[in-house]
Amino acid sequence: MAVCARLCGVGPARGCRRRGAAREQRRGAADSEPDTDTDPEEAGGGGGVTEDEEVAERIEGGRPAPPPVEAGPAGRAPLSLLELPPELLVQIFGSLPGTDLPSLARVCTTFRRILRTDTIWRRRCREEYGVCENLRKLEITGVSCRDVYAKRINPRVKSGRFMKILPDYEHMEYRDVYTCLLHRYRHILGLWQPDIGPYGGLLNVVVDGLFIIGWMYLPPHDPHVDDPMRFKPLFRIHLMERKCATVECMYGHKGPHNGHIQIVKKDEFSTKCNQTDHHRMSGGRQEEFRTWLREEWGRTLEDIFHEHMQELILMKFIYTSQYDNCLTYRRIYLPPSSPDDLIRPGLFKGTYGSHGLEIVMLSFHGKKAKGTKITGDPNIPAGQQTVEIDLAHPLQLPDIENLRDFSELSRIVLEVQEQVRREEQEQEQRQEEEERSQQAASQPAASPLGGEGAEGEETAAGAEGMTPDKAPASQPFVLPMGVISRNEDYPRTCRICFYGTGLIAGHGFTSPERTPGVFVLFDDDRFGFIWLELKSFSLYSRIKVSFQNAEAPSREAFDEMLKNIQSLAT
Repeated sequence: MAVCARLCGVGPARGCRRRGAAREQRRGAADSEPDTDTDPEEAGGGGGVTEDEEVAERIEGGRPAPPPVEAGPAGRAPLSLLELPPELLVQIFGSLPGTDLPSLARVCTTFRRILRTDTIWRRRCREEYGVCENLRKLEITGVSCRDVYAKRINPRVKSGRFMKILPDYEHMEYRDVYTCLLHRYRHILGLWQPDIGPYGGLLNVVVDGLFIIGWMYLPPHDPHVDDPMRFKPLFRIHLMERKCATVECMYGHKGPHNGHIQIVKKDEFSTKCNQTDHHRMSGGRQEEFRTWLREEWGRTLEDIFHEHMQELILMKFIYTSQYDNCLTYRRIYLPPSSPDDLIRPGLFKGTYGSHGLEIVMLSFHGKKAKGTKITGDPNIPAGQQTVEIDLAHPLQLPDIENLRDFSELSRIVLEVQEQVRREEQEQEQRQEEEERSQQAASQPAASPLGGEGAEGEETAAGAEGMTPDKAPASQPFVLPMGVISRNEDYPRTCRICFYGTGLIAGHGFTSPERTPGVFVLFDDDRFGFIWLELKSFSLYSRIKVSFQNAEAPSREAFDEMLKNIQSLAT
């Protein structure tokens, strides 16, 4: 009764609208009048901006208000939504997109009053942004939605009293959560690549309870490529006050502190820490390096005996620590999939010798498959295409005994490489002949053009025929003698192998070149690549994380994204 009275805008002494049908008909025309009366909560405002207008401004971004609804003819009850019970209107309005609700609130006073029901906005937060229903109680008690986050929070003490590190959600309204937090920062949700020179990275910005948190995903410790990903928070956004979202930097070991987020342009934003002193440790840079080394590599510098590897690790620490979480991020998409793909595309973690584990995106492009680095190193930076697989040229590996001989595998791969070169030269010659015939032709319909086109189609069909429709269930596999592998726990059977090329370069991405190699498909979640010139083997394992807001709007948008990150790396 109290809820119904609040929705109807009447007190207990005046009765309930559902129990007074006659009174409802008399008031129906008045309630459906355009919203020109003064709301009790707006009295004394003196013509200022109302709370509902502020909500509309935050959601709509200043769109013009729709024209008011005119009342029906006098003497006849209008057939409208106003005749429905308020609790039913709450259900109807709660099913509408949140961006449409401010316009609906301008229709009449009744609609505005009903749209202040927090149940509507709670439903929009849950359905549009995935806010969990039970997290309000957890946040009130000070328990975060992730244990890893709760463990990183240290209470801060000032004047003998604990300072509040979590906002007071007991009086928080979901309308404020929707308008001031979720809708305002909706453009930064999804996957991003930080601009950290050649090293790159993978940031996942998600709605986590009543927070928006940016999680940096890190590969497992080298060389355990099958272990799950590690992650740590870089920033979080929440409502410390009802009308203002607070951005906090989570970098360092002294708890959350003041930060700032700026949306630079579409698909790009930047973060800035306003209190970088929180990143420093009492033991100085040496202690910071030891802590970073344990987190990044899971070991101490004394455990790493390879001098070149020690230099690479120290170089990465010096380079990455100078940013102090003041970074620019660019959006990346997960690759679109097709039923014809060899395996499901996605993100993989792979071994790269002394550089440790790195994140690679596998995508399919017709008869080609590409592995693009999301994280990189000083030799091959993030954004570059580390491997390319020619799906039109499968390799028939020798028996298990001959496969141990590296020279035998090298002979097979080099023969396919020469075949690929001849086909590319023939294709170039055909294209040159087509261009000359088009220039020399005096009439649009020239017979040589049709012949060339037919020949090209026949060649493509022949190439397609080389790819088996059904690969064998499995075949024995072993690395040839002399091939170095960081992880000896690789599968001993594989499905199929293809000819491919791998990108190698000197320090600073000098003298890059593509060299031949072998792509080995083990199963749906693992593949490998043998670098013939380096005599090394990289093992890749799928990142099994369900990323939200990461799908590409179109195939063209994904291809454009790949070009952009590669051009930035170059």
